[in-house]
Amino acid sequence: MTDEIAASGSAAGPASGSERGNAGADATEPAFGIPEQADDRAGDQTEAPFIVPVAMEDDPDELFPGDRGTLEPEVRRVLVHVLQRRFLSADNRAEWALLLEHQQLIESRMHDMYLRLVVDLGRGLAYKQQVRSDEFEVPILLKDAPYNRTETLVLVHLRTVFQRESAAGEPAPRIDIEDIEQTVLSYLTDADGSTARQQKAIRAALDRLDREGVIDEETLGRYRISSLVEVVLSAEKLAELRAWLREQAAQQASRAATAERQTAPDQTAPDQADQTPTAQKEAAL
Repeated sequence: MTDEIAASGSAAGPASGSERGNAGADATEPAFGIPEQADDRAGDQTEAPFIVPVAMEDDPDELFPGDRGTLEPEVRRVLVHVLQRRFLSADNRAEWALLLEHQQLIESRMHDMYLRLVVDLGRGLAYKQQVRSDEFEVPILLKDAPYNRTETLVLVHLRTVFQRESAAGEPAPRIDIEDIEQTVLSYLTDADGSTARQQKAIRAALDRLDREGVIDEETLGRYRISSLVEVVLSAEKLAELRAWLREQAAQQASRAATAERQTAPDQTAPDQADQTPTAQKEAAL
């Protein structure tokens, strides 16, 4: 942006009495003394100005016309990526280094929008959270997009596998789609549609989780589970959902047993009906 420089000059003191008289005799004589050099410059109309003005669109400090931002371009990009994506990963070393170096500046910009920056150094993840308060009104910027039933079942299984494999020392747990389908289908019922429809829902759930970075499809039907699954589904939430699934499974088994008893034929009546008089006589003997 064009620097503004204010040029200051010292004015001469009040003129003496004789000088004031001369000033009255000659109307062209100035009342204050001005160096002759200034008169020379004033008369020279062709001399270049002291500072050449620069057009705003040509200002090298601006990224675009009217730019009032103060962050460096690379820091702005990191800020935009934090707002745009579900999370930032330490796998991108350059971006991660910029985030850590300018964390306070980025946090300040996000706090202006009632967003919180969470930097998890242990997992190598950074993500945003919506600030909420019961004490004052907070404009909500982040849209809640809850997971449906099938997506939740997939998440629970992924989180369980990640926890088990990580405890066994596996740094990057992987899973096949057949394993996911087999487990999730065992919790779905006829109310969730046909098997083909259920499989379609499972694949749609995997596509969403892939877009969000929870999993990464390395080869067709084989996924690497990201540590983000621990953020999306905390240990407390996982325990709660597991209890819910056990309850659902118990209720489903109870309903199946009840339906089986209701549809089973009466085994006593046919036996009695089959006892012909001859058979009854033989039985009496």
